[in-house]
Amino acid sequence: MPELPEVETIVADLRPHLVGRTITRCELSFPTIVRHPEPEVFIDSVVGMRIESVGRRGKYILIGLVEDLFLVVHLGMTGQLRLVDPVAPLENHTHAVLFLDDGKQLRYRDPRRFGRLLLGTQQALLDAKKMPRLGPEPIDPEFAADELYRRLHKRRTALKAVLLDQAAIAGVGNIYADESLHKARLRPDRIAGTVSKKSAARLHESLRESLQTAITNRGSSVDTYRDAWGEIGGQQDRLLVYGRAGEPCFTCGRPLSVIRIAGRTTVFCRRCQR
Repeated sequence: MPELPEVETIVADLRPHLVGRTITRCELSFPTIVRHPEPEVFIDSVVGMRIESVGRRGKYILIGLVEDLFLVVHLGMTGQLRLVDPVAPLENHTHAVLFLDDGKQLRYRDPRRFGRLLLGTQQALLDAKKMPRLGPEPIDPEFAADELYRRLHKRRTALKAVLLDQAAIAGVGNIYADESLHKARLRPDRIAGTVSKKSAARLHESLRESLQTAITNRGSSVDTYRDAWGEIGGQQDRLLVYGRAGEPCFTCGRPLSVIRIAGRTTVFCRRCQR
């Protein structure tokens, strides 16, 4: 699933090309990809709308329209949002196309259909339980190490499970949870509430570093992720542990171990992450 760095890359790519544009037409080939409101209402509502902003919250892309409305895109596991010329061939599994007043098309493609499109004010989407209440942004300058420690301190579940909990911290998924815990030298199955302030500070630093580095390298294309132009990212070539179970640790040479936490495959080094 695309995580914070991948979504941030797409948002940064799209922002200068979408802000100020008007949606002139909307076509849905798989209407149930729209989860709120009804697809017919969605189409009627977005057509004629001017795009005021393009942003991100957690793993959600927020395309701001007039009257505090947001067109929200969640990429799920295999979703791709691309800006293309109208002559570009329509790829299989393209479920939604927004036509813009400059002739470009914003296309949403999703082979496994776990993603979704939403339309509404942020409060209305929260009240309708179409969007979850998200925790703080880990790359926000105001997100301090003490706040991370506070969020870990009362939890009696695995440390990685807390990092994956979007209500605790927004935008972190399997890739960057594994990477951050390895850099912080913390075991992913350690009970979160036992982490000291010093260790929480180390995790805070490694989490921010992992995410910012991945943004600089335009995300990790470990599966189906592509940026707004259909290109792969570069961070997958720099991952330390994710996807490397059984391979030697870059630090100590010991084969990396694999377990499951919160239903997710988790890779770590038993020697470096004590």
